[in-house]
Amino acid sequence: MFGLDTSVTILLLLCLLAAAAFEFINGFHDTANAVATVIYTNSLKPWAAVIWSGIWNSIGVFAGGIAVAMGITNLLPTELLLDTDIYHNIALILSLLITAIAWNLGTWYLGIPCSSSHTLIGSILGVGIAFSLIAPGHTAQYVNWGKASDIGLSLLLSPIFGFSFAILLMYILRQVIKNRVIFREPVTNAPPPFWIRLILLLTCTGVSFSHGSNDGQKGVGLVMLILIAIVPGYFTLNLDKKTTDVREQLTEVRKLYSKIDANELNEEERFEYKKAMTEINNFDTLLVVGKTIEQFTNYEKADLRKSLVFLGKSTKILLASKHLNLSQTSKEALKKSVAQLKSLTEYAPSWVILMISLSLGLGTMVGWKRIVKTIGEKIGKQHLTYAQGASAELVAASTIGFSTWLGLPVSTTHVLSSGIAGSMVASKGIKNLNAKTIKSIAIAWLLTLPVSIILSGGLFLLFRWIL
Repeated sequence: MFGLDTSVTILLLLCLLAAAAFEFINGFHDTANAVATVIYTNSLKPWAAVIWSGIWNSIGVFAGGIAVAMGITNLLPTELLLDTDIYHNIALILSLLITAIAWNLGTWYLGIPCSSSHTLIGSILGVGIAFSLIAPGHTAQYVNWGKASDIGLSLLLSPIFGFSFAILLMYILRQVIKNRVIFREPVTNAPPPFWIRLILLLTCTGVSFSHGSNDGQKGVGLVMLILIAIVPGYFTLNLDKKTTDVREQLTEVRKLYSKIDANELNEEERFEYKKAMTEINNFDTLLVVGKTIEQFTNYEKADLRKSLVFLGKSTKILLASKHLNLSQTSKEALKKSVAQLKSLTEYAPSWVILMISLSLGLGTMVGWKRIVKTIGEKIGKQHLTYAQGASAELVAASTIGFSTWLGLPVSTTHVLSSGIAGSMVASKGIKNLNAKTIKSIAIAWLLTLPVSIILSGGLFLLFRWIL
């Protein structure tokens, strides 16, 4: 397979299987976020809820694009992913996979809603930090801290939004809806009125779909990390792209950059402009006429990938500048042209998306009871009402969907758990929260990143020494 020897092929297959297992665990770990409300309001039977949620999780993976996946992939620099020693790359992949799976399983077993996003991102950061400790010279940056800070901010703010907007939505519902049945606890084993049932089914569908479109992409990004690290010759660049098309896109980018008057930029922006022009020239030099993408050496592919990453960063900074002397039309054209050029590296094969879609969907259908019980019974002191369930899920689906559109990973677990907490507070105040459960969730939230960073970093150093 891919020209690898037998031992490396086996390790590659094991890594892919582990990635599928991570997404499978993610499915049943996070299923509760979608199905707890419809189960605890008697809107759907548990078996129907998890099957319905699993289907929409799978659909979400296909519909969500790959922006979040590329955010995961770009957390580590190309030179770390493309170590010439294949066993060093395998050490990297195994470290983050074992960490992510172990922490997810542990928190699931304890019934604690915990973020798969925090776990995966912490594992990736741990590997990058550990590598920086052993890298020659210690001068290179082996974590994309800019991207990491963007992701960290989204993971931090999304639960706050979930909590706040759930309170606001509950207030609006109380003012607008005169039929008070929506604010009552469900009658035991009795389904809600049809219109309430329909609303809850729609919000369950929305959370399931948005979870698939965001968390599913994390699995896609993880698989792409594996493929780039172990078989870079096949996956560093999109081999289906034609060099003639890439050259046309590069020509358009150069043409738009030629319109920029560097004298009007400040010192930092002029530096980014010069850096971008250097990468454009480097890219142009590498694009030999008549040579297909597949014919490039691994070194050339890595060089092209790095040039695109640097060009993308510089372009983003320049487009945000108030000194940039381009019309709005030219700015939009530049943004679009660079995005088209970056499709050479920002892609995922359809079989990868299918694998993650099936893993997430199937995982959604099993192992869901532990977390469902926590969300449905233990976050608040009262039984979940129809309004609370609908509010929390509507807020979660909206927040996650917006984050996916921005290309930022967020924690479905934390957004919906905080939404449930917000709806409980909106009903009877802060005293309506179960302090013990909230404390457990908060501790897991605070520990996930540092534990996953330390564990994955330690495993990486261990595996580097062994392999």
